[in-house]
Amino acid sequence: MSVDALISTYFANGRLSDLPRDHFIDGRLVPAETGNRMESFDPGRATAFGDFAAGTAVDVDRAVSSAVAGFAIWRDTAPATRCAVLMEAARLMRAEADWLAVIESLDSGKTLAEAYGDVQGSARLFEYYAGAADKLDGRSVNLGNDNAAFTLREPVGVTAHIVPWNYPTSTLVRGIAPALAAGCSAVVKPAETTPYTALMIAELLIRAGLPAGVVNVVTGTGPEAGAPLVRDPRVRHVTFTGSVQTGVGVMQAVAPNVTGLTLELGGKSPLVAFADADAEKVAEGALWAIFSNAGQICSAGSRLVVHRDLHAQVLERLVKKATTLRFGHGLHNPDMGALNSERHQAAISGHVERARARGVEILCGGQATTDPATGKGWFFEPTILDALSADDPAIQQEIFGPVLGVQVFDDEDEALALANGTEFALAAGIYTKDISTALRMARRIDAGQVTVNDYWAGGIELPFGGNRKSGFGREKGLEGVDAYTRAKAITLAV
Repeated sequence: MSVDALISTYFANGRLSDLPRDHFIDGRLVPAETGNRMESFDPGRATAFGDFAAGTAVDVDRAVSSAVAGFAIWRDTAPATRCAVLMEAARLMRAEADWLAVIESLDSGKTLAEAYGDVQGSARLFEYYAGAADKLDGRSVNLGNDNAAFTLREPVGVTAHIVPWNYPTSTLVRGIAPALAAGCSAVVKPAETTPYTALMIAELLIRAGLPAGVVNVVTGTGPEAGAPLVRDPRVRHVTFTGSVQTGVGVMQAVAPNVTGLTLELGGKSPLVAFADADAEKVAEGALWAIFSNAGQICSAGSRLVVHRDLHAQVLERLVKKATTLRFGHGLHNPDMGALNSERHQAAISGHVERARARGVEILCGGQATTDPATGKGWFFEPTILDALSADDPAIQQEIFGPVLGVQVFDDEDEALALANGTEFALAAGIYTKDISTALRMARRIDAGQVTVNDYWAGGIELPFGGNRKSGFGREKGLEGVDAYTRAKAITLAV
């Protein structure tokens, strides 16, 4: 069925057939042990469009047991075969991009164009790590005698992946693709508001040739399904993306088992614009740094740190651009889609209302709203808060929505202090025509990744992750495989 036919069918019926509704364990869909179910909502219309299994510790135990058996097979599978399976998964993702993108848009609220980008990027992730699968070599070590010594890179074992709702497809694949390349098995717990693409990709991997049990998916809530998964002693590495508070809880849960951990947590990332930067380029960069995916991005450029001489020029352009953004249901492909849930909409509203009460100047937006075409859904107007102090809560707290905080500086030292002035250290952007300024600031800003003159520059070939309360460990790039392998040293005495 074409994408237009899928969209027409959905809007006519409010549902789509053939959605996966159960856990994916040992290569097939299986119902929850309790038989309990949950509803999944279309954020663009604030109505349920499907249901799925509500997992518990019993379902998690079945999935981990399957992953243990799957690991025994997959770790001994030839690296070239792993490569072929991942390449076929990439091909299937591209062939089924329409179906995956429509479900991604429906489940998360993002625009169809953004969902297509996630699917294509995920296919590329499978390709990238397919290329790494047969290149995870050890090294020969010269001990200075006649003994022979070398190292091996071994897969760590069963891995757990706690996937967030803002990027349910790409965050899933950026975790399981390197794990599979390394020879690990996986158990995935998708967010309770976005369960479907994880189930669809698990089934797709089986069709690509992955043995049953190597990837398993248990749907449900964090307390009922996620918590028992990360506590299971058979899990040897947990990859978690989410809030700082929940990430701290995950750290505490895995500690007794001495389990490896990758945490990708919050962000309050600065876009630093110097006086010599092009005002139009800064405004356009800042627009999409914060309003892509309705601001629901850990690495969003949620702070514009702008030189006083450039402030008026940039804000005039930026406000005009923000107020002309079209928002609406994701399947209609507007500029900006819906927020993921009513609860999240209320949280963003609370941040902005508290800023309003403090006397913060709101240049545009500032209100929860609905789809202008239907009066339904969970939306928030593109919002810009001007001239915030360094200690303002809208600067210090992650809002995770389409809300930009503006800070003004007079010199480079002040710009650096503002850029580093939160407890987060995930990403940063620098806009300047002076390469010396760019390189100096890039070295001094505390962040896992820094871009110059294009906030979203880079790609999957580069490592991604944060410092301080933005987490630790790196995903994407060749560094993304490191978490899923361990080095073993072998010495042969002569």
